[in-house]
Amino acid sequence: MNQPLRASRVQRQTAETDVSLELVLDGTGQTDLNTGVPFLEHMLEQVARHGRFDLTVRAKGDIEIDDHHTVEDVAICLGRAFREALGDKRGIRRYGNAFVPMDEALAQAAVDISGRPHFEFRGEFPRSQVGTFDVELVHEFFWKLALEGRMTLHVILHYGRNTHHMIEACFKALGRALDEATALDPRIQGVPSSKGVLE
Repeated sequence: MNQPLRASRVQRQTAETDVSLELVLDGTGQTDLNTGVPFLEHMLEQVARHGRFDLTVRAKGDIEIDDHHTVEDVAICLGRAFREALGDKRGIRRYGNAFVPMDEALAQAAVDISGRPHFEFRGEFPRSQVGTFDVELVHEFFWKLALEGRMTLHVILHYGRNTHHMIEACFKALGRALDEATALDPRIQGVPSSKGVLE
């Protein structure tokens, strides 16, 4: 018996951005991305490829000011898309953890699809920008993803020297942790919580 498609579509329009996002949880890692922020697209591709999610994003934002609003609002939409695609969370593993090395850098992401939004980050980046991308937006992205996805997310950057490698390792670890946490486990009956709900 085939499982129903776990997918969602989210649209969000403000005075600052216009975002349309489609997510398929049980995909193959295919992406179709157009946000006006190339480094963000590079990181979204890592999340989708390593999480085996299919992801389509169209975003128009006030990038003539800076990338902040676009990065933030894409993260908001992605978090909402995960929440909607997971539905009542029956049968999911709930927890995910992944270590990812990238050359000299090592990052870890741990996820609990708990219904309780929380974000913790440990680590420091040696540079404030990668190309024209402001590194402080990495924290903003992860926090808004956790908040809107109603998940507990811990990202630990253990070490590294190259800022690009360090950020990319974090996003790859996120994708792999989310893949594990959102996966269906046939041994799990109902919602994986003693409360009977994850909200």
